[in-house]
Amino acid sequence: MKDKRPFIVFGSPQIYSEEISEVTDSLEKGWLGTGPKVQRFESDFSDYLGVRNVAAVNSCTAALHLSLLASNLKPGDEVITTPMTFCATINAIIHSRMVPVFADIDPKTLNIDPKEIEKKITKKTKALLIVHFAGMPCDMDAIMYLKKKYNLLLIEDCAHAVETKYKGKKVGTFGDFSCFSFYVTKNVVTGEGGMVVSKSKEGIDRIKIMALHGMSQDAWSRFSDSGYKHYDVVSIGFKYNMMDLQAAIGIHQLKRVEKNWARRAEIWRKYNTAFQDLSVTLPLSVQSSSRHAYHLYTLQIKEAACVTRDAFIVNMHERGIGTGVHYRAIPDHSFYKSMLGFKSSDFPVSKSYGDQTVSIPLSPKLSNKDVDYIIYTVQDLLGQS
Repeated sequence: MKDKRPFIVFGSPQIYSEEISEVTDSLEKGWLGTGPKVQRFESDFSDYLGVRNVAAVNSCTAALHLSLLASNLKPGDEVITTPMTFCATINAIIHSRMVPVFADIDPKTLNIDPKEIEKKITKKTKALLIVHFAGMPCDMDAIMYLKKKYNLLLIEDCAHAVETKYKGKKVGTFGDFSCFSFYVTKNVVTGEGGMVVSKSKEGIDRIKIMALHGMSQDAWSRFSDSGYKHYDVVSIGFKYNMMDLQAAIGIHQLKRVEKNWARRAEIWRKYNTAFQDLSVTLPLSVQSSSRHAYHLYTLQIKEAACVTRDAFIVNMHERGIGTGVHYRAIPDHSFYKSMLGFKSSDFPVSKSYGDQTVSIPLSPKLSNKDVDYIIYTVQDLLGQS
């Protein structure tokens, strides 16, 4: 098991000839920016999620930022979110000149705890920005109750959750706005990329304008075969549009989304069986009425383990296996601690989880031999082989 072997990159995407051919087609046709393939990808994604109003952008970060700006919230409004997320979630709130407020997570699901949300609601609270962490759906019954009770805007961060369902309903269809990621490690990949879903056509129209400098016409509309059309700048916007080169990859990634989900589920089950007797906490299984996206397989290295979390990461790397940390609690980072006054001790569940967690490879690209080697190595490092 210790023979020379290629390094197993954490989150390495599975790319086939169809994606390569589609990108080559864009290069040969000379249409690289926002064009017909972005429109096709939007249409395909709309069909997959069962929604009407979508806008492809260049990242989930852009999607979050635009959603906040298009929501009629005002500077200084409070937005309640989770301290267990990537910094982009918090940065989008700050860039929108709003105030992030943290509610701690449920120790089992690792998602934002609705009971903690209600404790943090004030007269200044105007929105909830929830994250379906690792592919596990949030408690949407409780969250929708709070949304209605306090008349709050709801934004879903679905960066981990393309395939996730809550009691049979796809996540991303609950919120006023929902945001998806197609980053290189995600379940659907475009390299960089994101998608916004809106309950209203007006909301998505505003986002499409803001995503491209505030212009009324994108390049495909101006320069297509139907003839040149003048554009008008109708608001101050950003450079957040998706390119056809990105969409060319996403079109074929989306076609295989269910096949890839099934492969990750298979690997997930193997890991659960192999690690059940180790001194670790395994990811929680989703209720049978819902669906986990199996985006991240996270282990919590317990204090009783024979190796610390950080030493485990180093040892895995030395043995040719990449890992990730998803995530250190946001208040543990120096900027949020020093500039915004957040204290990790105020969010003990997130703090504890962030100190113990490590994610191991779960890509559908993994071969059975790769999975066996990962299992062997984890068992060996944690005291069972």
